[in-house]
Amino acid sequence: MPVAPSRTERDTARDVVEVFADVTCPFAHVGLRRFVAHRLALEATRPLLRVRAWPLELVNGEPMDPEVVAQHVDELREQVAPDLFGGFDPELMPRSTMPSLELVAAAYQLGDGPGERMSLLVRDALFERALDLSQPDVLARLAATEGIVPTSATEQLVLDDYEDGKRRGVRGSPEFFLDGRGWYCPSLQIDKVGEALRIQPDVEEIQAFLATCFG
Repeated sequence: MPVAPSRTERDTARDVVEVFADVTCPFAHVGLRRFVAHRLALEATRPLLRVRAWPLELVNGEPMDPEVVAQHVDELREQVAPDLFGGFDPELMPRSTMPSLELVAAAYQLGDGPGERMSLLVRDALFERALDLSQPDVLARLAATEGIVPTSATEQLVLDDYEDGKRRGVRGSPEFFLDGRGWYCPSLQIDKVGEALRIQPDVEEIQAFLATCFG
């Protein structure tokens, strides 16, 4: 029986795009969904997204503020993504994203396909389906979609991602990596105006990014 190639042997720059992101980051939700929609429009199956953990509660030293996330959700929905965030409830924001990040890490142990699907599922649960990711039964139902049985080892996978992100100079959530280059939130141009954000599609940057990914 031939030996299956290792993940490193299977991957090329066009097979996988790495992303460092947090589950509660609404900008990451937009970026991941736009990437997948573009791939679907091209009727392509590659590249897949390998979404690695960038826990903002560790980056910032405190949990994400639900009111701040809600403000960004409103800004994104009003300015660039009216099709998203249909079920977001800030009262259901998990205090910690570590359990959901661990679930994603466990899915990636099965392969990039299951990992990408779980990355999208946990964000849909929060932003589209008003599910409480702090509840074990919610995470268990999500895990069952890929036949995942999380173990204590998955926490270390999340911490390893975080340390690797720091080593690689991740600037924020989401940051995509391809061909050795980092693309921070490439689909959006974000400017601070007073206490609010002015957000618009960054057409030139996203076209360059997608051309690199799918070219």
